[in-house]
Amino acid sequence: MNRLYLTALLAMLCSAGMTPATAQQRYTIDECRRMAVEENARMKTARNDLAGAEQSRKEAFTNYFPTVSLIGGAITTTDGVLQMAMGPQKMKLMEEGLAGGAMAALPVYGGGRIRNGNRLARLGQQVSAMQLEKTENEVLLAVEQYYWQIVVLNEKLRTVQQAESLLERIHTDAKAAVDAGIKNRNDLLQVELRYNDLRSTRLDIENNIAISKRLLAQYVGADPDDFDVASSLDGPVTAPVALRVDHTAALDATPEYRMLSSGVDAARLQKRMTLGEHLPSVAVGGAYVYNDLMGFSQNTVVGYVSVSIPISWKAPYSVKRRKYELENAQTRFEDGSEQLLIRMQKAWNDLTSAYEKILIAQESIEQSTENLRLNEDYYKAGTSSMSDLLNAESLYQQSRDKLIETKAQYEIKKTEYLQATGR
Repeated sequence: MNRLYLTALLAMLCSAGMTPATAQQRYTIDECRRMAVEENARMKTARNDLAGAEQSRKEAFTNYFPTVSLIGGAITTTDGVLQMAMGPQKMKLMEEGLAGGAMAALPVYGGGRIRNGNRLARLGQQVSAMQLEKTENEVLLAVEQYYWQIVVLNEKLRTVQQAESLLERIHTDAKAAVDAGIKNRNDLLQVELRYNDLRSTRLDIENNIAISKRLLAQYVGADPDDFDVASSLDGPVTAPVALRVDHTAALDATPEYRMLSSGVDAARLQKRMTLGEHLPSVAVGGAYVYNDLMGFSQNTVVGYVSVSIPISWKAPYSVKRRKYELENAQTRFEDGSEQLLIRMQKAWNDLTSAYEKILIAQESIEQSTENLRLNEDYYKAGTSSMSDLLNAESLYQQSRDKLIETKAQYEIKKTEYLQATGR
């Protein structure tokens, strides 16, 4: 074995020796999904938004309660606030004293604004819950993409390792043929060049694996220095026919569809709220007042009914504006529903296409494996060149990479289809 090949082999062994000896914590895809739901920053923000919407609903409910206000004060003067001359004498009034009271008012009718305001607040909480569900779907899909990317890279690294072992065997056979005078030295150089290409590919894959692991670990809230994936793509893939559902019937299960519907309800309530602003409002209330400013205690209780009739020139225009906003919400609902159906169909087409690509890739694996075996036999028999053999080896590696890529894509497309149909 020449100096160049020894250098390449030693470099590979040194690279393998630099891998940490301690085993990292290995996570399945289900564990990563669960961790992302609990620890991802977007999920925490969405949960806080939902909690805030719940507080807004409770806040709106307090509008049914009476408003209560308390007031109090004390005064002291040097010469009285009021003075009254009574012959040669002068009387001072409100020289000092205390005053205080309480007032309560209960709305009886406000043009439906309180009732509709509470409905809007409840609707806002429901929309926040739908947004949380939508965010969870987006986070889980990102986890799938990160996770299977790492699995693909690990499989590609394994393919490179197999290719290196194959090249070692090819190099041994070529060297024996060169020593016997059957082949020229150029065959050895071609093997060594191909080996150097694999070394470069290995470095790129290892670097990408390290970065991808850190990205996924950060996304799911794990320790990036003690993180690895446990799944592989070696198993068989089942046909997606069992996942198919009626798309129209599945619409209501999607958070996007329910958010569109809620948008129509919100626009309708906003229109009623605007109309209520221009309707009379009625309130009942009472007050208790105490003071001793006149030099003696006074206790007064007051009850009242108030009626407010707003007069505004802008009433018809603001109501019409809300009407157009409601029509726009209904248009968005209809258009969005159609787009969701198209999205479901596209997701199904992508899923079935990914499955068909897996079948094609499996055929290519069989063909490239047989092609590599034949070219290796032909080379040993002297009826094939080294270039043909290395080309066969390269095709074999490409077919393996293509298969694992299509399997990973299938897993991602399956998640996309399940989410698109509300599952």
